[in-house]
Amino acid sequence: MTQLESAMGLLMKVFDTYASGEGKRDTLTRSETKALLQKELPTLMKAAKNPEELEKLLNGLDFNGDSEVDFSEFVTMISVLTSVLYGGTPKK
Repeated sequence: MTQLESAMGLLMKVFDTYASGEGKRDTLTRSETKALLQKELPTLMKAAKNPEELEKLLNGLDFNGDSEVDFSEFVTMISVLTSVLYGGTPKK
């Protein structure tokens, strides 16, 4: 398995681990999302200047407004954060 294939598998495993806690198994509730961010991205969460920033991030993740974060929304968040950490937004 390549490094990229391993990374993709790890994203799926992390999502499934947190999504299995409460609610539907294929989505993250607000509390599951918050737990995932705090446990899996602790350095980024500590860098947030205040709790309101985390709330803004949580609110922004639910693109379709169903009060849950599905895998597509989760992967979009990870992609954006990775891009920012890499050095900016993707160039068109």
